[in-house]
Amino acid sequence: MHLTRPRRGALALAGAAAIVFATPVGAVAAPGSPDDALPEALFGAADPSYDGVWRQSIALLAQNAAGYTPAPEAVEWLAGQQCADGSFQAYRADPQETACADVTLSDSNATAVAVQALAALGGHDEVVGDAVGWLAGVQNADGGWSYNPGGASDASSTAVVIGALVAAGTDPAEVTRDGSGPYDALTGLQLGCTAPAAERGGFAWQPDPESGELFVNDAATVDVVLALQGAGLLVTPDAAGADGTDGANADDDAEQGRDEEREEDAQTLPGALECDGDQPVGVVTPQSTGAAGAAYLTARLEAGEQHLVTGFAGAEEQPDFGSTARTVIALAAAGEQETAEAVLGWLRDHHGDWPDYAANPAAVGTLVLAAHAVGAAPEGFGGTDLISELSLLGPAPEGVGPATESASSSEESGSGSLVWVILIGLVVGIGIGVVLSVRRKAQPRDGAAGSGTGSETDTGTGTDTGTDSGSGSGSGSGSGKADE
Repeated sequence: MHLTRPRRGALALAGAAAIVFATPVGAVAAPGSPDDALPEALFGAADPSYDGVWRQSIALLAQNAAGYTPAPEAVEWLAGQQCADGSFQAYRADPQETACADVTLSDSNATAVAVQALAALGGHDEVVGDAVGWLAGVQNADGGWSYNPGGASDASSTAVVIGALVAAGTDPAEVTRDGSGPYDALTGLQLGCTAPAAERGGFAWQPDPESGELFVNDAATVDVVLALQGAGLLVTPDAAGADGTDGANADDDAEQGRDEEREEDAQTLPGALECDGDQPVGVVTPQSTGAAGAAYLTARLEAGEQHLVTGFAGAEEQPDFGSTARTVIALAAAGEQETAEAVLGWLRDHHGDWPDYAANPAAVGTLVLAAHAVGAAPEGFGGTDLISELSLLGPAPEGVGPATESASSSEESGSGSLVWVILIGLVVGIGIGVVLSVRRKAQPRDGAAGSGTGSETDTGTGTDTGTDSGSGSGSGSGSGKADE
């Protein structure tokens, strides 16, 4: 059984990118719900009460990933959403009230994704540092995070926080509470050798609150597999490889050493979870649990024609576009390039079937990040220019991305070629005119001078015309008769 539960934490990481989700019991909007006039710097026209910071962060990450410079007002709006304690709420209509008195509304998911965006963009070290400090302060005793402080840890919230720590240059394994870190929390949510064979290696979102049983959840598994690679939503294709890291801190000696260690481990780890009776084979590590999770996802994708599905009991399963897009990112980070590209191919062909995705900045942005993770251009995504679609939903980027530069260069090159064609045509036309003018002058002289005992008549006529698209043209005509 593959459950997708209507819970707030997993829904946020699923991308606010998914369109139809139920709001879980207990989830409340941040105070100051927006009126009809939304900030011009905000991406999206829908009510941002639950996802304003999330969708803004994804949109900015996407523009940055594609090589564009986001509009300063959009970046500053995001940074200005931070509370005085370092946290972010889902959305604050009046960010001038920096105190955010109701701390129960602080949102680990919004805080973590804002860190990922602002760290990638640069220039906001203080905001990032304060946010990371707040995240460390609300970590649960099991090493994980809940959506709002005080709740039970869930897989998706813990995963997005790991992405934030990595983006900020912090080793997640060193962020602990009572001796437990985030990788410990995630490992405890993996379905092991006592689960049905088809579910082994997958992850639950949370233990069942009554029985403590783990039920596999594909969306949560995607989030965890990405996090266990030591990666956030921004995965650099050149750096992703066999070691499964995104290379965010490749220039840092300590992080590079950890990358090399992960690579050595990955070479010896099995893919699917191997069991000896009720016990897994080998030592359980973040790398082994991540590899088993990736193997579970690969099997699910193969069974589902390269996409994941979602559905509630008694309802028909539907494609889960948001989770499928994030699967591309997770598998690319894990070094599963071939499978990631196959899944991206399905998204290219079917993203138009994603209900209302073009109106959702997080949905469009997640597709951009998926394309980026495998080195594909978002401007030509199955006939859709994702960057242009994103710009229709919020402030257009100031900088020019690689694809636009190429187009510009092509236009400049084309203009230069046109100039040369005109000049060459001008020269050729003038040359033809000069030659024919000489012929007209030379032929009568030749005819007058020629005489002999024999008579031969040669009559030739010719007309030569050369034209070009420039300001110069040349034409010449000549006829001659000579008797030799």
